[in-house]
Amino acid sequence: MKVITGCIIKKDNKILMVKEAKKEIYGQWNFPAGHLEEFVKIIDGAKRETFEETGCKVKLVGVLPIINIDLEKETHILIRFLAEIVEENISFDKEEILEVKWIKIEDIKKMKKEELRGYESAIKTVEDVETNNIYPLEIFNNKKYNS
Repeated sequence: MKVITGCIIKKDNKILMVKEAKKEIYGQWNFPAGHLEEFVKIIDGAKRETFEETGCKVKLVGVLPIINIDLEKETHILIRFLAEIVEENISFDKEEILEVKWIKIEDIKKMKKEELRGYESAIKTVEDVETNNIYPLEIFNNKKYNS
């Protein structure tokens, strides 16, 4: 099982998206996100992945519903945060990301399955943002506990 964490950054009815450069998903649009590394807090992982893929620093303002994706070889748990831009400085690793762009919400909803990574979960995420199906950050206790 893998935990994927990232951010949905909304501004002026647009969402900041990344175009993937990885071979198996080449050219598909996605929200900035990545695998949560061992011993990294979920909130910190979301901010770091967003910064790595977009160059932008963000402030988390809420949590979207958690998505459970069952793939052939493993399960992915998707934890996405609604975020606001603190510092917009678009930069990215061109080996991992082809492009970073603000895309209108209605244009995301018009994308075809082959254009949008994880099509069903991405569309559901956009709908959750539109309907303000957002939970407070306090549902995460960001402390580390020792056994």
